[in-house]
Amino acid sequence: MTEVVLSIIGTAQDAGLPHPNCFCKNCREAIRNPKFRRLAASLAVILPDEQVWHLIDATPDLKEQMARLQMKYQLEGKLMKSIFLTHAHLGHYPGLLFLGREAIGARGIPVMAGTKMKQLLEVQAPWSQLTKLGNIDVQEIQDRKAVQVVPSVTITPVYVPHRNEFSETFAFWIEGPNKKVFYVPDIDRWNEWDQDIFAVCKKADICLLDGTFHSVKDLENIGRDYREIPHPLMTETMDRLQDLTEQTEIYFTHLNHSNPVLDTEQQVRHELEAKGFHIAEEEMEFKL
Repeated sequence: MTEVVLSIIGTAQDAGLPHPNCFCKNCREAIRNPKFRRLAASLAVILPDEQVWHLIDATPDLKEQMARLQMKYQLEGKLMKSIFLTHAHLGHYPGLLFLGREAIGARGIPVMAGTKMKQLLEVQAPWSQLTKLGNIDVQEIQDRKAVQVVPSVTITPVYVPHRNEFSETFAFWIEGPNKKVFYVPDIDRWNEWDQDIFAVCKKADICLLDGTFHSVKDLENIGRDYREIPHPLMTETMDRLQDLTEQTEIYFTHLNHSNPVLDTEQQVRHELEAKGFHIAEEEMEFKL
């Protein structure tokens, strides 16, 4: 059976860690210590035996993420076979520009996107240049319609609510030969979704969930209003999913620079792990 590996290649909220123009405790540590840095949230699906890989979200950190992945799996010079996009926010699609003629000069990379996202990439500059020059080939995907990536892997988009100023927002089911993963790096509060997060996660072997903010205090500490950025709080998510931790592996990703789970003292992280939850780390891998 073909080996399928799901690799976490980024775990930070869109602007990464350190965050621009921020000198909070976490950002100062990341400036001083490169090992503390985090790249924008992204995943790769790899078939090592076939020397093939697929990407979920093209982040502003794509250049570094690609190099690490390619060197680890002897994929030097081999571009991704496809890119699946969750939505049109800073951390999730600007990396497409590296495929253009100013950089890689790729030819016909399939980019899987929702209806509004497809239109944005085809009509709005600078993305339209990628499509006109044939660097990317944008293909429309639809809510709950599975895409067969290879015979042993499907990726299924699921609409989720999330400040859809420029595009719809998708979560993804990623299903391999043996395991099923639910990936939702960005969503508004759970009660704004038409599905129950407990019931959804119960169907998964592994969940990678929006962990942008641990609590309202994260935003208060950096002078932002939680009402303007309505991600689900990690504390609420843990309350909802506490009874699932022995059945489903639950990881938090898309971590904002202010999140106390990143603090070097690790008190909040230890409390979270004691409840059976996990923090996603770059280069974590799961055999699907």
